[in-house]
Amino acid sequence: MLAVALVWREVTGMKSCREVHRLVIEAQDRKLGFAERLSMRVHLILCATCRRFDAQMELLRQAIRRFPGD
Repeated sequence: MLAVALVWREVTGMKSCREVHRLVIEAQDRKLGFAERLSMRVHLILCATCRRFDAQMELLRQAIRRFPGD
Protein backbone atom coordinates (compact mmCIF):
# COMPACT_ATOMS: atom_id res chain seq x y z
CA MET A 1 0.00 0.00 0.00
CA LEU A 2 2.85 2.39 0.78
CA ALA A 3 4.28 1.87 -2.71
CA VAL A 4 0.93 2.76 -4.27
CA ALA A 5 0.72 5.91 -2.14
CA LEU A 6 4.22 6.96 -3.16
CA VAL A 7 3.49 6.42 -6.85
CA TRP A 8 0.17 8.29 -6.53
CA ARG A 9 1.97 11.21 -4.86
CA GLU A 10 4.55 11.33 -7.65
CA VAL A 11 1.94 11.18 -10.42
CA THR A 12 -0.40 13.77 -8.91
CA GLY A 13 2.20 15.98 -7.26
CA MET A 14 0.37 15.57 -3.96
CA LYS A 15 2.19 16.74 -0.86
CA SER A 16 3.38 14.26 1.75
CA CYS A 17 1.85 14.26 5.23
CA ARG A 18 5.01 15.85 6.60
CA GLU A 19 4.77 18.67 4.04
CA VAL A 20 1.10 19.22 4.81
CA HIS A 21 1.78 19.34 8.57
CA ARG A 22 4.39 22.01 7.89
CA LEU A 23 1.90 24.00 5.78
CA VAL A 24 -0.83 23.71 8.43
CA ILE A 25 1.58 25.15 11.00
CA GLU A 26 2.94 27.84 8.67
CA ALA A 27 -0.60 28.95 7.83
CA GLN A 28 -0.82 30.22 11.42
CA ASP A 29 1.97 32.72 10.78
CA ARG A 30 1.59 33.70 7.14
CA LYS A 31 -0.83 33.63 4.25
CA LEU A 32 -0.12 30.61 2.09
CA GLY A 33 0.18 31.02 -1.65
CA PHE A 34 -2.54 29.71 -3.95
CA ALA A 35 -0.59 26.59 -4.98
CA GLU A 36 0.27 25.79 -1.35
CA ARG A 37 -3.34 26.20 -0.23
CA LEU A 38 -4.64 24.12 -3.12
CA SER A 39 -2.20 21.25 -2.62
CA MET A 40 -2.85 21.28 1.12
CA ARG A 41 -6.65 21.24 0.64
CA VAL A 42 -6.47 18.36 -1.85
CA HIS A 43 -4.31 16.38 0.55
CA LEU A 44 -6.68 17.12 3.46
CA ILE A 45 -9.63 15.86 1.41
CA LEU A 46 -7.86 12.54 0.87
CA CYS A 47 -6.03 12.03 4.18
CA ALA A 48 -7.97 11.50 7.41
CA THR A 49 -4.82 11.63 9.52
CA CYS A 50 -3.91 15.09 8.26
CA ARG A 51 -7.51 16.27 8.67
CA ARG A 52 -7.29 15.26 12.33
CA PHE A 53 -3.96 17.10 12.67
CA ASP A 54 -5.49 20.22 11.09
CA ALA A 55 -8.50 20.00 13.45
CA GLN A 56 -6.20 19.60 16.46
CA MET A 57 -4.17 22.63 15.41
CA GLU A 58 -7.37 24.65 14.98
CA LEU A 59 -8.47 23.63 18.48
CA LEU A 60 -5.11 24.84 19.84
CA ARG A 61 -5.44 28.14 17.93
CA GLN A 62 -8.87 28.72 19.44
CA ALA A 63 -7.66 27.88 22.95
CA ILE A 64 -4.73 30.29 22.62
CA ARG A 65 -7.03 33.10 21.41
CA ARG A 66 -9.27 32.59 24.46
CA PHE A 67 -6.37 32.44 26.93
CA PRO A 68 -6.23 35.69 28.91
CA GLY A 69 -3.11 37.73 28.25
CA ASP A 70 -0.89 39.26 30.91
